[in-house]
Amino acid sequence: MGDGLNQLSYSTYLFVDRDHSVYVSDYSNNRVMKWNKGANEGIVVAGGQGGGSALPQFNLPHAIVVDTLGTLYVADCYNHRVMRWTPGDNKQGTVIAGGNGSGAGANQLCVPVGLSFDQRGNLYVADQGNDRVQRFSIE
Repeated sequence: MGDGLNQLSYSTYLFVDRDHSVYVSDYSNNRVMKWNKGANEGIVVAGGQGGGSALPQFNLPHAIVVDTLGTLYVADCYNHRVMRWTPGDNKQGTVIAGGNGSGAGANQLCVPVGLSFDQRGNLYVADQGNDRVQRFSIE
């Protein structure tokens, strides 16, 4: 337990890509780590700027998905948003769902915890605080 590149603090979710790289949402360190196959240390691929609501920050990241292009999607629980981080851009992500404060509106989320894509590229978000699943068309 810790914040070193070979440590995690309250890891909550993981994703393994086609190259067998392992991504882990490092909840208490407010970052997403990636371990390439055979690596002893991880790489911070998103977050890692402390907890907060600015675009390079998370407030307790949860579910993660990586698409075939290497784009990372993160359920940012207590910022009530879903973030997209493109490959090589660990400086700042983009809000693609929610991000309009906690709420039950069509453009709001309340503690998103799960993410999944269908074959058409629609994003499904488990919106825990609203007891619903929302579908978003992502461009």
